[in-house]
Amino acid sequence: MKSPSTTRKKLIALATLLAISTQATAGHHEEMTLHAKGKPATQQTIEINRAYSKMLNWQDRDAFKRNQTRLIKPLSWTAANIMRNDYDFIKQDSIADTVNPSLYRQAQLNNTAAGLYQVTDGIYQVRGTDLSNITFIRGESGWIAYDVLLTRQAAEISTRFFLNSVPEGGDLPIVAMIYSHSHADHFGGSRAIKNLFPNIKVYAPSNMTKETVDENVLAGNAMSRRAAYQYGSTLTPSKRGLVDAGLGKAMSTSSSEYGKGDITFVEPDYNLNKDSKFETLTIDGVEMIFIDTAGTEAPAGMATYIPSKQALWTGEMMYHGMHNIYTLRGAKVRDTLKWSKDINTMINAWGSDIEVLFGSHSSPVWGNKTVNDFMKLQRDNYGFVHNQTLRLANNGVVLQDIGDAVVNALPDSIQKAWHTNGYHGSYSHNAKAVYNMYLGYFDMNPANLNPLPTAEESVKFVEYMGGIESIVAKAQKDFDKGEYRFVATVLNKAVKAEPGNQIARQLLADTYEQLGYQSETMGWRNTYLSGAQELRIGSQPGIPKTASPDVLAEMTMGSLLDYMAVKVDSTVAQHKSFTMNVILPDIEETYFVEMSNGNLNNGLVKDARQSDSTLYINKSDVTDIVLKKTTLKELFDKKLAGIEGDKTTISKLQSSMVSFNPAFEIVPRPEHRQTVDAHLYN
Repeated sequence: MKSPSTTRKKLIALATLLAISTQATAGHHEEMTLHAKGKPATQQTIEINRAYSKMLNWQDRDAFKRNQTRLIKPLSWTAANIMRNDYDFIKQDSIADTVNPSLYRQAQLNNTAAGLYQVTDGIYQVRGTDLSNITFIRGESGWIAYDVLLTRQAAEISTRFFLNSVPEGGDLPIVAMIYSHSHADHFGGSRAIKNLFPNIKVYAPSNMTKETVDENVLAGNAMSRRAAYQYGSTLTPSKRGLVDAGLGKAMSTSSSEYGKGDITFVEPDYNLNKDSKFETLTIDGVEMIFIDTAGTEAPAGMATYIPSKQALWTGEMMYHGMHNIYTLRGAKVRDTLKWSKDINTMINAWGSDIEVLFGSHSSPVWGNKTVNDFMKLQRDNYGFVHNQTLRLANNGVVLQDIGDAVVNALPDSIQKAWHTNGYHGSYSHNAKAVYNMYLGYFDMNPANLNPLPTAEESVKFVEYMGGIESIVAKAQKDFDKGEYRFVATVLNKAVKAEPGNQIARQLLADTYEQLGYQSETMGWRNTYLSGAQELRIGSQPGIPKTASPDVLAEMTMGSLLDYMAVKVDSTVAQHKSFTMNVILPDIEETYFVEMSNGNLNNGLVKDARQSDSTLYINKSDVTDIVLKKTTLKELFDKKLAGIEGDKTTISKLQSSMVSFNPAFEIVPRPEHRQTVDAHLYN
């Protein structure tokens, strides 16, 4: 056995155990083999999009002006090439029939953010190299980097561009790095900054490391697969494919000089707001007041007021659009009421003094009155979703109906403001999230209490409607009238019941495509278009996979055992009961593990207990197993690990565990030689 280590190397684990934004981005790093042409918009879609356009306040161009305000230097070709150059098809003087006009306008807006900008005296941003912005704040001895993008490559390119372009202090070091919250597009580039400036000190919200790992651990495989749909991981940029990422132009990919994008993590040296809602710190001579916002946009997060600059950094609490209360790839529902109240707390604390509001997405907002108006409308937008959802629910509106009902209740002031539009989160699915948070998925209608499983239900549905030919004939008539929502519902059941019916499959794919063309929300568009693609030609390369090896994991042994418990098949495990101590000498921890009644249990204990076996293994070696750098057998052979007692406990555990399918079926995929409209993809 190795002797216990005096220091423990801090790790972050399997990419499947990362926050989902990490997983979603990995899909974009796969070589894209498809170039989708897509079908044109139908006349009905064209008319719907034109009618939608008439509701929009096209005269308001303030966001475009702000995107160009205080531009110091446009992006170099190298900096732009990491993300932007695939989106040249977005034109500023026209829109596209195949894109919702509001989403196209957001795509136009995000296309104009491309360079080094001055936020205010001593604060600069590089925008347009990633989904998020990277901010640099001048301190006494150097720079403070705030939110450091998604990938190491994007952060390095952006930092070098900043230091070479900033009109002051380009020769100064970066002395501190701050993360606003626990999503990867705000910390993923951290290793680049650390490599450039090894003595940097890192600050983060309370519990960020734990939340970064834990938010999506147990459902990580499902979330990764779902994220491929939400972020369009297998789609290509075009007017009939990817057009924008809502929060920003796109996620950083790669360039020939810097290689593929790696998501990294440098562990914080200091955790903020551990004991109070507000905390004041002076970092390199800059006084900062941090407000804890955990439970709003992220499970660990904060915003920052800088009194000397009269500047409020809002992280991702506010951007030029509405955020997700429920994210389509899956996550715990966020607290809309707290979100609204935390914005209100910022208004009450600093509203009379703020002269500039800036964050990790979109351009800053300047001027005290403008900033306050912006914040109040953002506050009221999230408050509206919360309060009106519950008003309607308290009047008996059910989960399936609540989204449309909330949209119909939108006040004119919210409807006409661009920065409350649903580019990332829609009013429909956010209202359903609020309903689910308070009342759950069940609407109390007995018919919905215990329906048949989806496959069996689909077969009966087709039978009751007179067979699939009858369904397709009726669906075609509704499709021709542009009634796509119900066509999608009925044909989904038809194709699930009879996946070999190519006519039904083709019509369902066409239906999803038109719904995608009409969607304002980026995630809706990508989900519809991804579903259409998989109906036509099946799952494609580009589905999210393991992220960079540099992203390890800060998982306790207990968390790792919890994850292993999710992989246990109870029908097998019920016959393989055992007890085992797991002793970790290098961190001086002991876990008692018990397989009973088909369930794997674990708990941290003070001393080893009487058990069938005892496993001795260093935590660092467990991590190496997770990262596939070694195996348990190799550790046994080298006597770096050992087991006493019943050695079959290991095989009982291993034989009870399953491997997840990372490409499980979402829509019925075509069998071999059963594809439809394959000519649309080459």
